[in-house]
Amino acid sequence: MARKSLVGVVADELLDRIIAGEFPPGTVVPGELELSAKHEVSRMTVREAMKTLEAQRILSVERGRGTFVNPLNQWASLEAVLRAASEGTKDAAAAIQLIELRRMLETGACELAAERISDDELAALRGHVEKMQASHEVNDLAGFVEADLAFHDVILHASGNVFVAVLFEPLHRVLEARRAETSAFPEIQEHAIGHHRKIAAALESRNPQEARLAMDAHMQQTLDDLKTYVLEA
Repeated sequence: MARKSLVGVVADELLDRIIAGEFPPGTVVPGELELSAKHEVSRMTVREAMKTLEAQRILSVERGRGTFVNPLNQWASLEAVLRAASEGTKDAAAAIQLIELRRMLETGACELAAERISDDELAALRGHVEKMQASHEVNDLAGFVEADLAFHDVILHASGNVFVAVLFEPLHRVLEARRAETSAFPEIQEHAIGHHRKIAAALESRNPQEARLAMDAHMQQTLDDLKTYVLEA
């Protein structure tokens, strides 16, 4: 168990170096001897760590040429992709693709929630919107982001589909980082508050189509705001 844990540590450290840009996509990672000296472990541990990253398609071995870093779109580990998105440098493509993913999942979740959401959950939604408003008025970015994330979590769980909540759980860290980046703009906060009120009202009406359209409009506004205020900055 101890040896397996050490392999995981080395794999994580090597992944950190890849995410930090030390080894960009298409480049060769150092050999076992150099890595074992750098990470102060045996060559066997390095070999197993690299096999771990190879299994996740982060690395690929080309016989006679070396071990190469694959492009992000080839990685097979959701956790690794999310780490790259949250810890790496600002990536416009990744930011847009994250909203596209949210749009696909959250509009459907909101549609399901319209017929399944409880009165207590509706009350929680209203409370989160009011906290967003109060945080906006006193320039409390952390409080705003917390209430924003909590609002969406209520809807995901109210959908009644366990797979939706499970899929979104690993996204929490990267969403928190991205929300802190975009919500720093007061204009974006104002847009978000307005759309969250409309989503809550649509859910309160118990109309699945209205709920879906309200969430879709919010996702479109989020994408427009990202392009206008963040990516163009």
